[in-house]
Amino acid sequence: MYDEKNYIIENETTDVTKKQEYWNTGIGLNKVDNLEPSEYLLELSQKNINGELKYNEVENLLKTHYEEQDSDDIKIQREKECDLVSLRIAQLLEDKSFGFSPITLKNIHKYLFKDIYDFAGNYRTYNITKKEDILNGDTVKYVNYQEIESYFDYDFKEEKSFDYSKLNNDELINHIAKFTSSIWQVHPFGEGNTRTTAVFIEKYLNSMGFNVNNEMFKNNSVYFRNALVRSNYGNIPKGIYPTFNYLRMFFENLLQGKNNELVNKDLYIKELVEDRKENG
Repeated sequence: MYDEKNYIIENETTDVTKKQEYWNTGIGLNKVDNLEPSEYLLELSQKNINGELKYNEVENLLKTHYEEQDSDDIKIQREKECDLVSLRIAQLLEDKSFGFSPITLKNIHKYLFKDIYDFAGNYRTYNITKKEDILNGDTVKYVNYQEIESYFDYDFKEEKSFDYSKLNNDELINHIAKFTSSIWQVHPFGEGNTRTTAVFIEKYLNSMGFNVNNEMFKNNSVYFRNALVRSNYGNIPKGIYPTFNYLRMFFENLLQGKNNELVNKDLYIKELVEDRKENG
């Protein structure tokens, strides 16, 4: 679907508003890893939005630009990742083709992170933990790497046969939140899971005819990731249970035009913070 070469969207949209949304989403999603775009990308993206450059021309200019930079400079490396991945997210969101399959998820990861990570498009072959600020350094329990394919086989089979026609609005949001959470919790890749999941879910929702508010990913990508963390974290002895409340609020805004206030500090678990203070 998305191969190693630059694929070309034959008829890029001339809708300036939509173009801006795609770029805003791409740049915004990179904030989940604290990545910021270069001034050069902002300049090039504006030319793409105005119809002066095609996506593939922007990518070629970026690659030439970074060939001339110090590849050992961490700031340059981070800008390169943000620039290229932002561009590719914008491309994938404009491209309306979609296949509902774990293969599509892998191919999205491969396209986004080719020439950035040598494992792009490949499932991790090791188990992982990630210290989360909102969990006071604790981690979500991710799927064992040996079970990634079996988990996806089950999740995608269940989702493919699911009947959306019988759901009311609340049930619809609950279902989408839970499916997104289950895909993210597998955490199949070494890096780039949240960005890949977000692009996959948005393309999936678009393929079903939903009107997605792209501004949500522009402004609330960190909230989105932390809401995914909260939906997958429990510490029963401390009375902490997984909650979908925050993820539901995000999807209500994303799909139903609601104006839930999404405050990142609300996702911090006070019991863990208080426990740290007591033992500090």
